[in-house]
Amino acid sequence: MSQTALLAALKSIVGEANLLTAAADMETYINEERGLFRGSPLAVARPGTTEEVSEVVAACAAAGVAIVPQGGNTGLVGGGLADGEVIVATGRLNRIRSLNPEDFTMTVEAGCVLEDIRNAAERADRLFPLSLGAQGSCQIGGNISTNVGGINTLRYGTARDNILGLEVVLPDGRIWNGLRALTKDNTGYSLRNLFVGAEGTLGIVTAAVLKLYPKPVQMETAFCALESPEAALELLARARRASGDQVAAFELICRDGVRQSVTYLEGVTDPLDAEYPWYVLTEFTSANPEEPLRDTFEGFLGDALEDGVILDAVLAESLEQRRSLWRIREELPEAEKYEGGSIKHDISVPVRSIPEFIRRATAAVLEFMPGSLPVPFGHAGDGNIHFNVTQPKGMPVEEFFTHWHPMSRIVYDIVDELNGSFSAEHGVGRFKIEYLERYRPEVELDMMRRIKAALDPQNTMNPGALFGPPLE
Repeated sequence: MSQTALLAALKSIVGEANLLTAAADMETYINEERGLFRGSPLAVARPGTTEEVSEVVAACAAAGVAIVPQGGNTGLVGGGLADGEVIVATGRLNRIRSLNPEDFTMTVEAGCVLEDIRNAAERADRLFPLSLGAQGSCQIGGNISTNVGGINTLRYGTARDNILGLEVVLPDGRIWNGLRALTKDNTGYSLRNLFVGAEGTLGIVTAAVLKLYPKPVQMETAFCALESPEAALELLARARRASGDQVAAFELICRDGVRQSVTYLEGVTDPLDAEYPWYVLTEFTSANPEEPLRDTFEGFLGDALEDGVILDAVLAESLEQRRSLWRIREELPEAEKYEGGSIKHDISVPVRSIPEFIRRATAAVLEFMPGSLPVPFGHAGDGNIHFNVTQPKGMPVEEFFTHWHPMSRIVYDIVDELNGSFSAEHGVGRFKIEYLERYRPEVELDMMRRIKAALDPQNTMNPGALFGPPLE
């Protein structure tokens, strides 16, 4: 089948308005989130049903044209870029098929925006716990395909831990309906887990059964000042013990991170009167209205202050104050842009190794590039640190970014020595392929390649991600 014939077939499947071929119409689908790369797809198809996805995939398979699935295009590793492939955008698959409060489950299509899912669960007096900075635009299909984490991972786990079933269009166009809302289903391989975190290389997730939880009715939030990351780990242990493991979030932020947020974000102010080296933003939640959570929280903070674990703290006294505290952390990546280019590392190490990682990585980066500014922050409760490095003053950003991969190898070598991961929640995509090959054992890579070959023998499903050539 020629490209002309394929485009005509795709147009007949999704409709003329939902097959984009003009560069101007495809603009929002071809830019990587940070603006580092641009794709060049053959077309963008926007199917509106799982059946249409199936027909699009089958048509492309028959024509020998590869596919790149794309959700909200908020990824940070180039996993949704296309170079001659057809982008299958899932934004029109945006229906909530069912919400069953008694089962604590919700069945949604892949194009549903994460924030809309969270709001729907809340209206049903339930909680869907995935929460991240891009939740107003990212889509659940992409969240599943990249196995996102976010601020609530410490208590509720990653996307993988909150999925009961999936519906997937396979590379040959067949539909696998695995939408079983079962906690227990011991009938062979856990097929759904093949597609969670697979970055669209094995199929296109079109729908999912999500786990819901009781909606929290109490929430206590504090912004704490500390001397060191070691003190943060001591505070985390105390928080988990004092709350009975009801710590919903535990975010570590260095002083320069707080400075960037309060300097560049409108309406954000420093919560404390003095400056301190490190901070933790922590939150306890409870679904029990009778539980004395405030007393527990105040007791935990009072003991930590008395024992010198924390140096100062402010408790949120209102929902508005809580939002103000969270803006410091959640909008920090936006604030970083105002100081120039930032080389970003999304890593995880065992929680006990966080202080050693920060100490070693900071020293190594400053030796490699004097004048640069490491800004570590992130989900300390689950070992996920965003180790971002701001460019030296006076260095052109284009020159700074030429050092991205050499700097990253320095950082990731330390991560590897600490038995960590070079990608905690952003995935591999095209940008981190060389690191997958560098840091994962050959037997692990071989198993992954065998799974890929078994499900996608023609390599037509997102062929540039995970196993393709790395982006330059």
